[in-house]
Amino acid sequence: MKTICFYFEIHQIFHLKRYRFFDIGTEHYYYDEYLNETKISDVVERSYKPAIKTLIEMVKNTNGAFKVALGISGVALEQLEMRAPCVIDLLKELANTGGCEFVSETYTNGLSSLIDEVCFRNEVTRQSQKIKQLFGVQPSVFRNTGMVYSDEIGSIIADMGFKGILTEGAKHILGWKSPHYVYHSEQNPELKILFRDFKLSDDISLRFSNHEWNEYPLYADKYIGWIDSMPKEEKVINIYMPLDALGVYQPLSSNILEFFKAIPACAAEKGITFSSPSEIIAKSKSISPIEVLYPISCIDEERDISAWLGNVLQREAFNKLFSVSEKVRLCNDKRVKQDWDYLQACDNFRYMSTKHTGLKIDRGIYDSPYDAFSNYMNILADFINRVNALFPEDVENEELNSLLTTIKNQGKEIEALHKKIDILETKAANGELKKKKEKAEKSATTKSKAAKAAEK
Repeated sequence: MKTICFYFEIHQIFHLKRYRFFDIGTEHYYYDEYLNETKISDVVERSYKPAIKTLIEMVKNTNGAFKVALGISGVALEQLEMRAPCVIDLLKELANTGGCEFVSETYTNGLSSLIDEVCFRNEVTRQSQKIKQLFGVQPSVFRNTGMVYSDEIGSIIADMGFKGILTEGAKHILGWKSPHYVYHSEQNPELKILFRDFKLSDDISLRFSNHEWNEYPLYADKYIGWIDSMPKEEKVINIYMPLDALGVYQPLSSNILEFFKAIPACAAEKGITFSSPSEIIAKSKSISPIEVLYPISCIDEERDISAWLGNVLQREAFNKLFSVSEKVRLCNDKRVKQDWDYLQACDNFRYMSTKHTGLKIDRGIYDSPYDAFSNYMNILADFINRVNALFPEDVENEELNSLLTTIKNQGKEIEALHKKIDILETKAANGELKKKKEKAEKSATTKSKAAKAAEK
């Protein structure tokens, strides 16, 4: 029996404002509040509210047969809490239906997994904690920024206790293999991999309202018919896209939500079910290991990381930002740590792309990749000055590394001591219980002897 796994991503960045060279050292607030407010209000009204209400309705109307997965960056949750708490309420209502699984993401929607393992682990932990705090669930499946995945990233995620990861069904990785099966990491067999079917996903998120598309108009029965016509042994269909594909990329006037509402009934007619990622991972056996030596993603035709780090400008900005990561971890300045989160957003590096993809790149407020680079580097110069000002000038990175190692070792020692305490407390409790049991048995024996003596 075939099953469909729908996954939607929610992320909104804190947009940077125009920041001149002469602002360095004098202005420490980097964000365009008007743009942030208008962007979030627009996407909430056009997409998030109607789309989430539709998903709630679909779960309820099918008595829980329809299921969906959501991934929300920590930064997006911050913005929604601040500017659109009604969306948080709707997400809680969706969670309460039992038909939604929350997937773990990076907190910043950044690319720390490519350069800084400690930062990456910290981000994933923080985002999972945020999900648990708001929705009362602990994610067991992970999805990285831009679906970036490699064997090295998989090893980190497996070590953190995740059971599965969502990534792109890149042709240069799968080759002749189909994305409609469950695979596992070659280095970590316990970590299951679910590959996105990019054609079926993009048919909805990119092509649905395109009048020039040869499959236009797309109806639910036709779409489900494509899935039903696949070979019987291909049972797992993973369809992943941003949530704002419903309402922004594909406007509500295109009847995109009506299309979605019709999918469960059409699927039921064909005997096709819906599953969450964790359900698929728990019920399905992996058919093969997959080796991914170099990072893949769901962006552009290359399906690699060149959209963010493909030119000298992007790599210079990226490496410069992470050159102070250790100092940021050690500092206690909340404003610095907050700016650190917001500056990591992968969108900031996407704006600097010089690739010719045939598709227009949304550069936000910038006229060119060089304009985006100049503005970001001005902000970064001020940010790095603020970070360095928190430490003595003679503190070198080697000393910071030594200090971080000491702190890490101390943390491990403390954790080990806590485990010993737990073991000793358990032993003590067991010993006390044993003593009480022996005392009770002795007392019972004494009473029994006394009773027998009295009878005589």
